Amino acid sequence: MTITAVLADDQAMVRAGFAALLNAQQDIEVLGQAEDGQEAVTLCAKLHPDVVLLDVRMPELNGLQAAEKIIAANYGTKVLMLTTFDIDDYVYEALALGASGFLLKDALADELVSAVRVVAAGEALLAPSVTKRLIENFSRSRPRTAVHTARLNGLTEREREVLTLVGRGLSNQEIAAELFIAEQTVKTHVSKLFTKLDLRDRVQAVVLAYDTGLVEPA
Repeated sequence: MTITAVLADDQAMVRAGFAALLNAQQDIEVLGQAEDGQEAVTLCAKLHPDVVLLDVRMPELNGLQAAEKIIAANYGTKVLMLTTFDIDDYVYEALALGASGFLLKDALADELVSAVRVVAAGEALLAPSVTKRLIENFSRSRPRTAVHTARLNGLTEREREVLTLVGRGLSNQEIAAELFIAEQTVKTHVSKLFTKLDLRDRVQAVVLAYDTGLVEPA
């Protein structure tokens, strides 16, 4: 199955380079390119790509504003943020909105291709480790509220344990080993967590784990 993508960056050379790289893959097709956030929103509404790659800083609408509109429209398009900086408050907010991850624009070619495939498959891009560091940094400045912690009231004790370990960045296999349970059982707990807490993916689960104090910044 071919993965469809839209690229949004205000630098023409960056767009062209990324498009050439992705189109060279047998399983990826770039359907369109946008030079600003508003054009990215328009293209996604028209083309419904599997993945949209959004530069954080663009004219008209920035990457955060574009991500919010695309995610809210619920086309099924996964959002992958691109940034020049390894710490950026826009990116944290995008992750909290439901973006599936972010990647530095100086990433290696195979990292970019892998990121598109991972996000298209419905997984959260939590690597490189800078994503976790970014979430930690900005969770420190976000007030912990009763609204956040109240979201955990409907969870079982085991589900809280699983959410805590997801927040620490552990995979299902690692969680299974930590809790001495089957990996399939972990998958069941994670699925129930997502349903109860209305989470899109593991990135949002990590954000919630920090916001509620289940995981504390290092």
